[in-house]
Amino acid sequence: MSLTLTLPVAGGTLARYALRGSTPARPPAGIKFNRIAYSAAHVVADPLAAVDPWLQCAVDWDATIGYRRHLWSLGLGVAEAMDTAQRGMGLDWPTSLELIRRSLDAAKDVPGALVASGCGTDHLDLDAVKGVDDVIRGYEDQMAAIEALGGKLIVMASRALARIAKSPADYERVYDRILRQAKQPVVLHWLGDMFDPALAGYWGTADVDRAMDTALGIIAAHPDKVDGIKISLLDKDKEIAMRRRLPPGVRMYTGDDFNYAELIAGDGHGSEKTHGQSDALLGIFDAIAPAASAALGELAQGNVEKFHAILGPTVPLSRHIFAAPTRFYKTGVVFMAWLNGHQSHFTMVGGQQSTRSMQHFAELFRLADAANLLERPELAVRRMKTLLALHGVDD
Repeated sequence: MSLTLTLPVAGGTLARYALRGSTPARPPAGIKFNRIAYSAAHVVADPLAAVDPWLQCAVDWDATIGYRRHLWSLGLGVAEAMDTAQRGMGLDWPTSLELIRRSLDAAKDVPGALVASGCGTDHLDLDAVKGVDDVIRGYEDQMAAIEALGGKLIVMASRALARIAKSPADYERVYDRILRQAKQPVVLHWLGDMFDPALAGYWGTADVDRAMDTALGIIAAHPDKVDGIKISLLDKDKEIAMRRRLPPGVRMYTGDDFNYAELIAGDGHGSEKTHGQSDALLGIFDAIAPAASAALGELAQGNVEKFHAILGPTVPLSRHIFAAPTRFYKTGVVFMAWLNGHQSHFTMVGGQQSTRSMQHFAELFRLADAANLLERPELAVRRMKTLLALHGVDD
């Protein structure tokens, strides 16, 4: 099969494109990473379910868990039921809990498999939330359910808390209550409003530096209950500034899908190792898993140049996938899984495959090829041609 096709280009015209055809790098067998790396994994929708796609969630459980096994096989952990899985954006709490249960069960068959699970308040009716105590009870309900399964918690940012909190003190009260009860150290979650507009002003202020002070104060009050904090602000300088102020042993999990390569590599600053480098909890790792694994393997062996040579070319792709409106990035993640043969269709929970344009998909395809991320080039071309034909572009 010829590795050429016709793609849309700027201005709405068409042009021939020839693939490079280079497949992703793979890590040597048995390499242990020197960073903790979680991929926030997507869910695979069931395209044949008799549901109203915008209103109801139908999951293909076999394909969804199969993708998690793929991530574990590459040495990556799974951050479960996060926003990459459309949590609160099509994936409801009962389905999220079932996803967590199935992932934890599957992980038992994989030696060393890492799973951390999102704990939030998304089951609450926002109009019925009247005060901080309602938010606390919401967190406690989900915490109890996840911990009953043996799960490690990622304490997700709460839309309900952002809506009703009147000051940083309200955040301090909620997190103090939750952290005191946690059975094992948790990962805190700070998601910027570019990912979710409902989280604007999190930690009680729109001033990021003051918000950071509040979050750091909460961590400092419970350092034994906090494994780390994942921040997704798409601002590397803010992440570095916060990383350098974390208590000893508390990790910074980068959620910066624009600058992850340099943040993971680190700058070596400070007497604490965790002050000079970031671990990872990234949605983009779902889409670039083989390259992420290979790069982390090189970093663990001290081959920093090879780390950047593998991971650096993936950054333009990630910036494109996470381009504004950033909350639609999940469409690009699932598109990559379909191109690479990890699922049989390009159908998403909530019908979100419709949130990006053909121009966006065409550029994503080119960038994925440039970053050596098309695992099966002939399949990728065939599937891209199918999508193009549905949009009136006959090759």
